[in-house]
Amino acid sequence: ATPGAFAQPTSCKCMAALTEGGRLEPFTITRRALKPTDVAIQIKYAGVCHSDIHQARGEWSKGGVFPMVTGHEVGGVVAAVGDAVTKFSVGDVVGIGCMVDSCRSCKYCVRGDEQYCKGKGGAVFTYGDSTNKYEHSAEDEEVTNAVTYGGYSESVVVHEGFVCTIPSNLDLAAATPLLCAGVTTYSPLIHYGLRPHHKLAVVGLGGLGHMGVKFGVAMGAEVTVVSRGTGKMEDSKRLGAHHFLDSTDKEAMAVAADTFDFVLDTVAANHDVGALLDLLTVDGKCVMVGIPPDAVPISAFKLIMGRKILAGSLIGGVRETQEMLDFCGRHDITCDIETIRADEVNEAWERAIASDVKYRFVIDTATL
Repeated sequence: ATPGAFAQPTSCKCMAALTEGGRLEPFTITRRALKPTDVAIQIKYAGVCHSDIHQARGEWSKGGVFPMVTGHEVGGVVAAVGDAVTKFSVGDVVGIGCMVDSCRSCKYCVRGDEQYCKGKGGAVFTYGDSTNKYEHSAEDEEVTNAVTYGGYSESVVVHEGFVCTIPSNLDLAAATPLLCAGVTTYSPLIHYGLRPHHKLAVVGLGGLGHMGVKFGVAMGAEVTVVSRGTGKMEDSKRLGAHHFLDSTDKEAMAVAADTFDFVLDTVAANHDVGALLDLLTVDGKCVMVGIPPDAVPISAFKLIMGRKILAGSLIGGVRETQEMLDFCGRHDITCDIETIRADEVNEAWERAIASDVKYRFVIDTATL
């Protein structure tokens, strides 16, 4: 679409799951007309996050809104701006992540933690959510279905407060997954106080884990990758990790006990979190960013006997996402990606489930 076209609702090609668990197929949606504070983005790339698969297949919760257009790692170029937009101009290289709006007024939004929004409906997430939680985000249901549609599409229209600038020195395709995978790992390292003298264990070497390694190294920590088996040992070293620990090697795990200041747990499958707590020294912190399907059984003794902390973290606010992108620009950090065509996305999902990607698929939306 040309910049002027966004003054009216615009049709937009995409890939959508028409039913829960259904294959993604070509579809057409309608994006809202530009509001005064909106930015229209011509999407160039969309990252494939594992949560896209969970949501479209009803694996986290049933009753999602379909058709569903997933994708919350979105990179593109500003195509048009509303009259009241002050932060962006046509031609800017930008991204959006997991949120496209929030209540904007609760204490968490005011301090820049929109992901924890406590407005009546919480944050407005980038896909599968209602735009009509708040008057300022509302859309005409007869025009757009008043549903958020994600990045597996040609364009998106979003409030300028939820758009981030992508540093010009970064490759756009490889920078796009930073909008979720990047901030999901950067935020806990900052919030929970990783220091340059710390020993950091990154558990799991996938889309999240490989970013945890890159950030940990850039922040000056001594980084160890913890993984099942030794298959990812060489790749962990290529990514900059200083050490590798096979979690199935009981002797090696015993030697490593009480040696780490910080454990970043990126594993989304059921696993022994208690064994990770054993790795921590006194006052150590284990932060979970992966979401296993079942509840995690923990012995309180493992926390009490070492004054240890088990915590969690959800993505990051817009301000912190921009901070992360700027950090990546200074340190030349991007994701390791495999670019795919839109018609390859179903195969890519199956490969992602099988961990057959290093380390993020990115859709070239010019192929829609």
